Amino acid sequence: MTSQTPTAPAPAPAPGAAASLAIGPHAVSPPVVLAPMAGITNAPFRTLCREFTGGKGLFVSEMITTRALVERNDKTMRLIRFTPDETPRSIQLYGVDPVTVGKAVRMIVDEDLADHIDLNFGCPVPKVTRKGGGSALPYKRPLLRAILHEAVASAGPLPVTMKMRKGIDDDHLTCLDAGRIAVDEGITAIALHGRTAAQHYGGTADWDAIARLKEHVPEIPVLGNGDIWSAEDALRMVRETGCDGVVVGRGCLGRPWLFADLVAGFEGTGEATRPTLREVAAVMHRHATLLGEWLGDESRGVVDFRKHVAWYLKGFSVGSELRRKLAVTSSLAQLDELIAGLDLDQPWPAGADGPRGRSSGNNRVVLPDGWLRDPYDYAAVDAGAELDTSGG
Repeated sequence: MTSQTPTAPAPAPAPGAAASLAIGPHAVSPPVVLAPMAGITNAPFRTLCREFTGGKGLFVSEMITTRALVERNDKTMRLIRFTPDETPRSIQLYGVDPVTVGKAVRMIVDEDLADHIDLNFGCPVPKVTRKGGGSALPYKRPLLRAILHEAVASAGPLPVTMKMRKGIDDDHLTCLDAGRIAVDEGITAIALHGRTAAQHYGGTADWDAIARLKEHVPEIPVLGNGDIWSAEDALRMVRETGCDGVVVGRGCLGRPWLFADLVAGFEGTGEATRPTLREVAAVMHRHATLLGEWLGDESRGVVDFRKHVAWYLKGFSVGSELRRKLAVTSSLAQLDELIAGLDLDQPWPAGADGPRGRSSGNNRVVLPDGWLRDPYDYAAVDAGAELDTSGG
């Protein structure tokens, strides 16, 4: 953002807030992590967010399926490409079969594909949970242990972390048991989203669950995730839960400059960003351009960018007809022309903050038949349960 950007005072750092987070040999300072989001946290979006921090923080890839990686699926191999200035290179893996997870981790190590591996046990979407993966998997304690053991044993010098939810629903909470298993198996850090799988992204995140997990596993860092829409929210989470850092997901949708605010908040410097629509439009153009360069096709980049338009423009005065046209753009010239038709001198609107992205809640969790009968029986899960594609 330019120096003319209207700003608001940055929140004061939380007393005793961690100055940095150790992920194995990697110091993450300030302790701020971009959450893996399918279809969102590709290389262009990671680049955009990092540009607002001067490279500070940790930015994780979107979900990579272990089976697809081992089979060298074309889409998956593109998703694991990092730009030369990404350090550390961070990959999130999804898998339900310990053998396949181990093969994928060894491939990453042997071919120097990443510097850090995160394991996905938090995804609540049906295509994942119906296979016993994501947020469904920690219910099967022995399976979780087997996957973590194989991943850590195969990772060699690379740190392995995990991201999870509270549990499947309020009657099947798993995060405390999973936390102890993680410590036993050598996991470097844990991120907890303070919702169950049944909540998806609805309701309010339970930050008390993050505090309880931190008390339960004092040996390793615990990161908090859920309902961080501003730097003030992040600092309050650290202050109220004692967590060692924060993981930001939906809060940065259409707001990549949130990471600049997070750096300012944790370091106690600078001010919170309040861009005009003209400045937001410049970021939109940059984002769409990066996508086109990454995909090797300007039109495909703009089409992929469409999903971000409503998030960027939230709160600004934009007519319904123009919103409709923006939703079908297919070139940078067309995107720029449509945006130029807006009142670009609009200041940051009061309605621009707060929740964005998916917000549905109280969903039935789609699980394999009989999944909840016995938390120690996972005989029905094998390599065939792996998803065969990565990302969204």
